[in-house]
Amino acid sequence: MRALTWQSTGKVSVEEVPDPRIEEPTDAIIRITSSAICGSDLHLYNVLGAFLDKGDVLGHEPMGIVVEVGSAVATLAVGDRVVIPFVIACGECYMCRKGLTSQCETTQNHQSGSGADLYGFSELYGSVPGGQAEFLRVRRADFNAYKVGEELADERYLFLSDILPTAWQGVQYAHVPEGGTLAVLGLGPVGQFAARIGRHLGHRVIAVDPVPERRAMAERHGIETFDLTDDILSELRDATDGRGPHSVVDAVGMEAHGNPGTSFVQSAVGVLPDAIAKPLMKKAGVDRLAALHLAIDAVQRGGTVSLSGVYAGAADPMPLVTMFDKQIALRMGQCNVHSWRDELLPLVEDPSDPLGVEDLVTHRVRLDEAPAMYDTFNEKEDGCIKVVIQP
Repeated sequence: MRALTWQSTGKVSVEEVPDPRIEEPTDAIIRITSSAICGSDLHLYNVLGAFLDKGDVLGHEPMGIVVEVGSAVATLAVGDRVVIPFVIACGECYMCRKGLTSQCETTQNHQSGSGADLYGFSELYGSVPGGQAEFLRVRRADFNAYKVGEELADERYLFLSDILPTAWQGVQYAHVPEGGTLAVLGLGPVGQFAARIGRHLGHRVIAVDPVPERRAMAERHGIETFDLTDDILSELRDATDGRGPHSVVDAVGMEAHGNPGTSFVQSAVGVLPDAIAKPLMKKAGVDRLAALHLAIDAVQRGGTVSLSGVYAGAADPMPLVTMFDKQIALRMGQCNVHSWRDELLPLVEDPSDPLGVEDLVTHRVRLDEAPAMYDTFNEKEDGCIKVVIQP
């Protein structure tokens, strides 16, 4: 089959790779009908190459049609239409029963000290082949493959794989009080959905992003937006009675603007030999923290900062004096997709499309065009906000 593969830092290509096959009786094979490029894919593209091997298949936002099932699969049949969460969980262990499927103890990566296996996301999370391909092996398919309807377009359902539940969890973790204001930092795909979810739940939502096209998209959904300027902290306070928003979702993460020194170090580590780069990332890695520090400075005293953007640094300096003094609550973590999808399914199937899932994709491409779209998405060119690949 053809699949998008990692080749080196800043380079991906579509190659012929072996077809997936049933390896365990609980497996299923799906034919991919849609997959998406996620901001987290750019972390692999730019920074985390030390944890990838040439030829690794990327992608963790797929859906498709079941074409084969293992002998122990009980709830799926050939022809079923399914969405695949990026997290691979068992549904039975202590953590899964608590709803923390991203911490699944059955697929947890003890060697790297990481959580559950993830599709297409490096040796830190199991080196599992991803879904930017023609076919995908779905592990523990009864729990992980999520059956959806036949009538609506893929884009109504596709984002249940990752970014929609990630945004939902981010807003839930933000604990916005009744009548409160939620600030969303970053209006990429997760930030767009977090802002819309905040509005859907009845909150006032303000959002910050330096890209005009992203701000314009958010404004279509009733979001108050601000450019990322040197005065943004004062602007956010002025817009919230001088106190700052009650809650902040950081939907940016390690790709934040600012701190060119850290950006240089990240880029340099990305091209070092793996034997040198891996220990640097695990022990001394740092992130660009402009968005996180802005969230901490902006949130009002006693408020909550929720991190949806991915961070990977092991030695990030944190302003603990400010966090302690302001009595800030901090919530974060990989999304527990399985815990939210039943709650979200009626919203994506609602004819009124209350979360605007049909107003997110800016680019639709065939698999062969995907490598070029990595560059476009990475550089935020051509108004690119969300890319869907249709093999």
